[in-house]
Amino acid sequence: MDFYKVIKGRRSVRAYRSAPVEEEKLRRILDAARLAPSAANRQPIRLYVIRDDGLRHDLLQAYSQQWFADAPVIICACHRAGEAWRRSDGKSYADVDLTIAMDHLVLAAAAEGLGTCWIGAFKPAVVRRILQIPEELEPVALTPLGYPAEMPSPTPRKPLDEIVEYR
Repeated sequence: MDFYKVIKGRRSVRAYRSAPVEEEKLRRILDAARLAPSAANRQPIRLYVIRDDGLRHDLLQAYSQQWFADAPVIICACHRAGEAWRRSDGKSYADVDLTIAMDHLVLAAAAEGLGTCWIGAFKPAVVRRILQIPEELEPVALTPLGYPAEMPSPTPRKPLDEIVEYR
């Protein structure tokens, strides 16, 4: 699929079919995240792929939207802040590195005809407990992954002149 069509066609999907995600598609999507750039190539991310029905439904304790658990796959993106590169003023790039990897993942899923919905409004301590995530990893983002049951309309975006300045 054309890259710009993928970007324009990506949506935050909130309804999923029960059809499983093919292993080869899942591997390509995860590999897209792996190939994402990271500061100083530290790659401080860890992705948890949750396919188990019980675990997916347990995660409703952390994010209580049923459509989230209805997707056949949930991905939990974590970073290991201690491994991330830091700028001279101390700013950690852990969140930045994870965000780039998640963006690659989300766009790769769209290219494969799959839906995602980037979720940050969850209870990290609950996710950590359910998935038994070690303390050195921080759960930062979740996304369901699956075939959309319905495709949402595009959401409005600001015009370029509101977000870009030329100097």
